[in-house]
Amino acid sequence: MAVLADPLRLVVGDKAAKRLAAALDLHTVGDLLGYYPRRYDKRGELTDLAGLRDGDHVTVQAEVASGSVRRMRNRSGSIFEAVVTDGHGKLTLTFFGRGAQDWRQRELQPGTRGLFSGQVSSFRGKRQLTHPDYELLGEGSSGARAAEFAAELIPVYPATSQLASWKIADSVRIALDVLDVPDDPLPASVRARHGLAGYADALRGIHRPVDDTDYRRARTRLKWDEAFTLQVLLAQRRLAAAKYSAIPRPPVPDGLAAAFDAALPFELTVGQQLAGATIADDLRRDHPMHRLLQGEVGSGKTVIALRAMLQVIDAAGQAVLLAPTEVLAQQHYRSIAAMLGPLAMAGQLGGVEHATRLTLLTGSLGAAARRRALLEAASGEAGIVVGTHALLEDRVQFADLGLVVIDEQHRFGVEQRDALRDKAGDGRPHMLVMTATPIPRTVAMTVFGDLDVSTLTELPVGRSPISTHVVPVAERPRYVTRTWERIREEVARGRQAYVVCPRIGGDGPDEDATDLQDGEARAPVAVLDLSAELSAGPLAGLRLSVLHGRLPAEEKEKAMLAFADGLVDVLVTTTVVEVGVDVPNATVMVVMDADRFGVSQLHQLRGRVGRGGEPGLCLLVTEAPEGGPARERLEAVASIADGFALSRIDLEQRREGDVLGTAQAGRKSSLKLLQLLRDEDLIGAAREEAVELVHADPALAGQPGLAAAVRALVDAEQTAFLEKA
Repeated sequence: MAVLADPLRLVVGDKAAKRLAAALDLHTVGDLLGYYPRRYDKRGELTDLAGLRDGDHVTVQAEVASGSVRRMRNRSGSIFEAVVTDGHGKLTLTFFGRGAQDWRQRELQPGTRGLFSGQVSSFRGKRQLTHPDYELLGEGSSGARAAEFAAELIPVYPATSQLASWKIADSVRIALDVLDVPDDPLPASVRARHGLAGYADALRGIHRPVDDTDYRRARTRLKWDEAFTLQVLLAQRRLAAAKYSAIPRPPVPDGLAAAFDAALPFELTVGQQLAGATIADDLRRDHPMHRLLQGEVGSGKTVIALRAMLQVIDAAGQAVLLAPTEVLAQQHYRSIAAMLGPLAMAGQLGGVEHATRLTLLTGSLGAAARRRALLEAASGEAGIVVGTHALLEDRVQFADLGLVVIDEQHRFGVEQRDALRDKAGDGRPHMLVMTATPIPRTVAMTVFGDLDVSTLTELPVGRSPISTHVVPVAERPRYVTRTWERIREEVARGRQAYVVCPRIGGDGPDEDATDLQDGEARAPVAVLDLSAELSAGPLAGLRLSVLHGRLPAEEKEKAMLAFADGLVDVLVTTTVVEVGVDVPNATVMVVMDADRFGVSQLHQLRGRVGRGGEPGLCLLVTEAPEGGPARERLEAVASIADGFALSRIDLEQRREGDVLGTAQAGRKSSLKLLQLLRDEDLIGAAREEAVELVHADPALAGQPGLAAAVRALVDAEQTAFLEKA
């Protein structure tokens, strides 16, 4: 017998194990049995040999008339051909392979009867089945077995050029025949309450189903495994976090936070007030806050986070804001400095009494500036430190880190959160993570399941509407000309525009590029190419600048400052401006090859305009044909302003692994069958069961199978983090 942790070579042999490892990265019995079929084919009704047609999937009952082996002409190996007949017609069965085909000859002797199934093709005028499935029939075999064989489901696996589906199926069949599952990962009580199959039965049902009902029941059970294991891990994390101590940071009536609120030139929305009150209450407690603040583009998350940071500073602590890119970190630094004014000018002329200091720490800082930033953080002189991944380095220390704010949380992993947490002294810092990508409920329960969630749905007073239109190049080439005319009109009114391209261009690495597609008529629009064309053509005379990830940090900063200061009319850029960039005077967003971007990404991009008193305009330029899925996606963005509604559309069109961030981490998704939208009720039920179980048995001492599954999930996360690092 074999268990899931056994190496494949012990079960399927060295040769097959090497093929599975090389082609599919499968190394253990569990890896192989977790590689599920993509679909199932039915062999179909028994077919008369005289009525065969090319392309048909058929099952025939016939007798072997003759067999022969011949060498392959152009490569090593041999071909075994068996001619079978049903008394009315003939059919050739063809098998390719390396080495002799003696065992085929012994098995398919003339006079042997059997059931043969495959796809019909023709070769040199003869009908044939290549590598058919078959089952030999002994004397006295009934017609009932023939009908049963014809009705069986054939699993079809995602294959590669090195490894065919039927070879994968052969290895799976061997593994299932010797499988032993001593500890089911799903507790018996949960299985009983929800009518779920046992784990071993589910694996057999997904790989070798008797009928549709069999594999559907297996899929439901295996979806539960994915949902439940993840929810147990998240429940354990929530429980562990609740046991940590944190220094309470209660509000101070006459502190910086109160002064900031008094100086605000606008009134907070009801949603901002509620979220702020919840966060303020979390911060006064003696265990760490772990909260996600999500909200529409421009809903005012930064103001809420800044008020929380000032509350912590008032209580003698420090706050850090971690951003995923230098452009966004610099934008946060500038916007926070502008909002705080004299409140962030400690030790400087114009600074108010009890002011704090704001410090920027990124990887591109010069040596002197870096030393100064490190000293200000370590000494406690800096109340707020804004930075990028550079904040995670060991040399970065704080005097009393009380609050960690992480922007665009989906770009960071749990381990990176922990790296910042560990920089606190006694206890743990409070944690606030923010995202402007609206999150469906099921994603919140999975990706962010170890966090409490606050949601901002209102836009602040004064935000202007944004109109979005698709510019179909193929049907309306004149519309492209009109696009550039609209930019000129807005610039003439003193406004500014973004033009976003999917790629940088030139000779260097294109780290900002969206995925290139095979067989394209042309390369995607590039920043460097388009900016030159626009400067010499439709936007000649305007002040154009470029911004992309290949620029040195100081040039990125210079480009953004020039645009923010109104010294540039049109910024031709990649998606480095997708989040956080705030230039109220920008009113036009043009996205080239818009079909290359995801729904949520387009929603983020258009959120860069309409941030002042003037209405925004977003133009999605595309060559995608009318009626196709890409155009439908763009039309959805154009017609729907609600980011939460768009997030569900986005989730429907993306792989679950992309949503969970695993594609960025460089590993396979732990979700293979679970669909975050369609299985919303299942995920909710799994979460409830997981919370109850972890509350009763936090270490899973009574559930060895589940404990092993959770360890495997944690190991995969840690491996991904090391690969990413």
